[in-house]
Amino acid sequence: HLGGFLLFLTLAVAGGGPEAAHEVAPGIMRFVVGSANSSWKSDQSGLPSHDAAAAVLGGHGVPRWPRMVFLVGAMACLAISATAHLLACHSRRATVVFWQLDYAGISIMIVASFVPPVYYAFLCHPPARVAYLSAITVLGALVVAVLLSPSCSSPRYRRLRATLFLAMGMSGVIPAVHALWVNWGHAACYLALGLEVAMGLAYAVGAWFYVSRVPEKWRPGVFDVVGHSHQIFHIFVLVGAITHYVAVAVLLDWREKAAVSCGGTAS
Repeated sequence: HLGGFLLFLTLAVAGGGPEAAHEVAPGIMRFVVGSANSSWKSDQSGLPSHDAAAAVLGGHGVPRWPRMVFLVGAMACLAISATAHLLACHSRRATVVFWQLDYAGISIMIVASFVPPVYYAFLCHPPARVAYLSAITVLGALVVAVLLSPSCSSPRYRRLRATLFLAMGMSGVIPAVHALWVNWGHAACYLALGLEVAMGLAYAVGAWFYVSRVPEKWRPGVFDVVGHSHQIFHIFVLVGAITHYVAVAVLLDWREKAAVSCGGTAS
């Protein structure tokens, strides 16, 4: 996860543009670009230019801060996780505290992950945007409050923690369906949704390894150093986060190129 932190830090410093996405996930981006080339043209037909959109949106174009919220949330989660894995073995008290922080960091990343896709998908629908972002923020705060309980940090509640994190992620199904409805006909939205589904699958598979403790339960002692379930879980989390970043890049690029007029100012 330290490597993941450095990866997202690089993206944040680089501005997180499409070029940076190509550097981080070239295979995914080649697929995205190949799938989206025609969609950009169809989505832009009859729409104003990027400069016109900037005028409509108060002269500032499409806001980029939602993407930065995700990058900061991802960096916070990965940095906390790396620190927890390094220092949790210091003492019994440190174990409890650092694992609580680790679980809180995961919740922060999930909430931060909602911000850019919800913001860009509902750019022209402020009430829905505020409602969905408020709901996931409240849900995230409740999950953090539960996970900060010392008893919930014990191994016996491993399934509960995985269930709570998956529930937070699955809560995105409702805004995803709503976004698909209000943006029907835009191929970029279909592509972004497909990437988000791939992200969800990566997280779900990672959670399965986390809960099942495969493969070490099959061969105890063989995977103590390399190849155990927690390492596999971390890999899938990083894959999911990168896939989500690419989905956000697709949505932001679509909004900037399509230059949709919302008939008002986006904040």
